[in-house]
Amino acid sequence: MDFSHGVLHTPQSIGAYKGSAVDLDGCSYVRVYWVDLVNVRRCRIVPLAHFKALLEGSRPGVNIAKVVLGLVYLKMAPGFSPCGEYLYAIDLPSLRPLPFAPGHMAVLGRFEEKEPSLGSNGEQSIQVDMCPRTLLKSIIEKLKTATHTEFLVGFESEFTLLECTDPVKPVSDHQFAASTALLANSPAAIVMEEIAETVQAAGIKLEMTHAEAAPGQFEVVTGPLNPMDAADALIFTREIIVQVAAKHGLHATFAPRPFMRSVGSSAHAHISVHSADSVKTAKSLSPHEESFLAGLMDHLPAIAALTLPSPGSYKRVGDGVWSGGTYVCYGTENREAPVRLTNFASPRSRNFEMRFIDGTANPHLALTAIFAGGLSGLSSMKKLEMQDCGARMSAADMIESERQALGIIRRMPTTLEKARANLNEDSVLQDFLGKNFVEKYCVLLQSALTPEDESEAEQLTRLVNFY
Repeated sequence: MDFSHGVLHTPQSIGAYKGSAVDLDGCSYVRVYWVDLVNVRRCRIVPLAHFKALLEGSRPGVNIAKVVLGLVYLKMAPGFSPCGEYLYAIDLPSLRPLPFAPGHMAVLGRFEEKEPSLGSNGEQSIQVDMCPRTLLKSIIEKLKTATHTEFLVGFESEFTLLECTDPVKPVSDHQFAASTALLANSPAAIVMEEIAETVQAAGIKLEMTHAEAAPGQFEVVTGPLNPMDAADALIFTREIIVQVAAKHGLHATFAPRPFMRSVGSSAHAHISVHSADSVKTAKSLSPHEESFLAGLMDHLPAIAALTLPSPGSYKRVGDGVWSGGTYVCYGTENREAPVRLTNFASPRSRNFEMRFIDGTANPHLALTAIFAGGLSGLSSMKKLEMQDCGARMSAADMIESERQALGIIRRMPTTLEKARANLNEDSVLQDFLGKNFVEKYCVLLQSALTPEDESEAEQLTRLVNFY
């Protein structure tokens, strides 16, 4: 009997999102967005006439000060300078409508040098090794070329709707998936329905929305796309959530854990592995799935620096709070593992849920780090030595000998300082990400550490306002 379930998605059936200049008809302004290394969405609003003039040039783009990649709040991190400019080259296929702002379109781009300069590889190039979208594009191309592997990624966006940020006050206090969290004509119900409509009107596939477990917490689930499109779509999904909430007098925050008495908010990524070189069965992982997971397990403690990149991230991380736990492991349908293997016996919908990501992480950087770990396993078709910790119990609830028998011998970082140290010590990940990027990124993480003179209430208000 066939017990397979779920929707069948492949890279070929999904295809790539492609905006074009034709989509500008009826538009008055184009918002040129970028997301910096600490995951702040920034934009410049360009009148349509000038945007079209930019498109007529050989390198369409806008000038942006190089320091934008070195800002934490309004503080410039050491090693960055107010001197110099990048060309932010417009990536026209990323163009999409912004239904919350009639007459406005949105587009992303890539940071480039204005003229060729000597790169870290010793060659002349306009490529900027700190650009998140460039880094993701590079690692995906390496995976496809070197290992004949492609991926689909879908995201869960968990967030909290607040009536006030100082003091922090949720719009409601409800139970997980409770229908009473969305009472007719309540502010939350009105906002969530408009978010759903706006996400779909922006050309993003919506799979579901529902109330989550924490006060004022909700979730928006978007469908699988190729990695670049998925990260791009997540940026605009978040923008839609924040903008629609503000329209109705509420504040939406992706802060990891606004209320310590309850669970936190994450940005789970569901990743499926696709290769014509290996066949998926209902009884075991394919060789490519296995090697991807093996590489991921090897580098998970360092990857966390890019997926859990703020001090607030580690208020969410813990054992017994549905955050993925503190042990490096994976488990079939185990939400206390940082990687949950879901739909194992249904190859058509099998995927890995990455539970170690939150809303303070730049999605392009988070995926780059995850795929860099996966590439380290796929490049040698590494065998998976760690065993599945299963759905019976969490690694934290096992005795030491049980963990040892499964190969669960390392811990996830529980502080930002430890995550940063892990990244600095992981030479393989540094080779894939680039030593210059890792060096500067770790400086940024140091700058992100919470000022010692702030009270907990002040820290929380700053976090929910910033994210």
